[in-house]
Amino acid sequence: MREIVSVQVGGFANFVGSHFWNFQDELLGLASDPHAEPVFRNQHTNMDVLYRTGETPRGDVSYTPRMVSLDFQGSLGSMSTCGTLYNESSPADSDVITWTGNVSTHASEPRKKNLFLQRLYEEEEESSTLMNGVNGGGKSSSQREIHDRDVVENLENVVKYWTDFSKVHYHPRSLYEFSGLWMDSQEFDNYGIGRDVFSGGEEINERIRFFVEECDHIQGFQFIVDDSGGFSAVAADLLETIADEYGNTPVLLYSVRSPVSFMNPISQKQTVSRDLHDAVSFSKLSSFCKLIVPIGLPSLSTSKAATFLSVKDEKPHHCSAVYAATLHSVSLPFRMEQLGPAADSRDISGSMDVNGLVQMLAGQSRENMVAIMDVAMPAPPLTGAQGNQTLLGNLHPLTPEISEDVADFHAVESITALGTFSAGVSRASVPEVNARVEAAYKRATSRPMFCHLSVAQCPLPIPLPFPSIFGASVGQQGELLGSPITGSSSRGSLDVHSIPLAARLRSSSAVLPFLENRLGKLHRYGIERGAPGAQLLRSWGFGQDELEDMGEMMSKMVVQLKPDSGMSSDSD
Repeated sequence: MREIVSVQVGGFANFVGSHFWNFQDELLGLASDPHAEPVFRNQHTNMDVLYRTGETPRGDVSYTPRMVSLDFQGSLGSMSTCGTLYNESSPADSDVITWTGNVSTHASEPRKKNLFLQRLYEEEEESSTLMNGVNGGGKSSSQREIHDRDVVENLENVVKYWTDFSKVHYHPRSLYEFSGLWMDSQEFDNYGIGRDVFSGGEEINERIRFFVEECDHIQGFQFIVDDSGGFSAVAADLLETIADEYGNTPVLLYSVRSPVSFMNPISQKQTVSRDLHDAVSFSKLSSFCKLIVPIGLPSLSTSKAATFLSVKDEKPHHCSAVYAATLHSVSLPFRMEQLGPAADSRDISGSMDVNGLVQMLAGQSRENMVAIMDVAMPAPPLTGAQGNQTLLGNLHPLTPEISEDVADFHAVESITALGTFSAGVSRASVPEVNARVEAAYKRATSRPMFCHLSVAQCPLPIPLPFPSIFGASVGQQGELLGSPITGSSSRGSLDVHSIPLAARLRSSSAVLPFLENRLGKLHRYGIERGAPGAQLLRSWGFGQDELEDMGEMMSKMVVQLKPDSGMSSDSD
């Protein structure tokens, strides 16, 4: 077994994680559904990489994500910190009296379940009743379809918490809320305050150890971190402990941001604080992982990545769905079945583990640990009416502040293509995808030094609570239509059941502006003599020596990617 332990830190990271686990849950259901398409029943993936088998207090077998989620108190909405499977009661009141003064209790009203969560609860109750041999009757398909539409429309308007659209059962050790740190806090917006308020580190570390110690042979950690505010410091503290305890286990870190977090500062003081946070956050997080992937555009809705989408930037439910789809795609090779040399590869190819990806992207001709994420959503067909939409040409960045059309002959790429069509709605075979991509690279004027390609015939399924973010040119199977559907500005899970998807991680000098911006702001506002942010950084707990170390580390990252550096200091 090659297990992965997932950790989600902060609000938007949990929105992304919620969609990610919904995809996995949907695939698990389709794999065991005799009425599902064969492509879903023959996925050739091992979900034990991400999931653990356990037992509830009632003796029922459970299958839950090997995951720890951290967020504000109150961020779980109507869900308990124990999840929905185990229903553990709160500890009984102690008989030991340690306080003789007045006692007051403050309790908030439990949040009402939305239509989707009510529907989930009803279906589970119905399933439990049937398992007990009682027939409670059923609803007709027409009634269920109307109900589905009500659910989808309701979710478009009521999502406030990541649990509002989660269809997954979690282990009691998975969900952690910071006591006393409420979700409505508006000031949790910088690295320093995250350092100041963070407590409970040992309890969180114990939860992570619980999942790690169950593993037969852990292949790595998958961290998703909302790095737009104080949760960066929380994540850095956890990462430092993991580096100390599991130094040989690679950490793949996705730093994610919602477009809402890119609001323009209203004063020079806020500008300095924001820029210093970005520099410090990146420096600290990157120092404790093997590969970091910044994800999150200031405006996803107007980006090239959203060409066939209808995304609303102000809705975290929307943007996180796109980012989660890419995470699902690039992580699929970690759980692909490993085929022998004589095995049939009609359904999958290109499996690898976390360490293989890290070594490929960060340990080739130069040491660059910052990768760019690109996506084609949906991916175009390989040939046919939409042939002008090539697979490689349709991959657009989700990483901010990067250069376009950079000729980097030292670049290294890892592409994953899921459910690609040959033409129309005919699935391309794995050899066909491999051949087409290889031919496209040979025709390209600028090609990477090396590219690894992973292919799966199984597309990305669209779960019921997935938001209505597909444009009018996307068909039921995610095919790109020749002409848009009239009277439809956006389409959701009732209209689009699955999509072909391609995602790419690349190590390229195109990330230089991202690095140089952070290095420049650190020097300008924090290190130089008379820097306007020096006092702020001291209040965050950073001394001059540590800041200079950060600057030196980022300078080395920049030098590694400079085409004129030659990496030949030995000749001086």
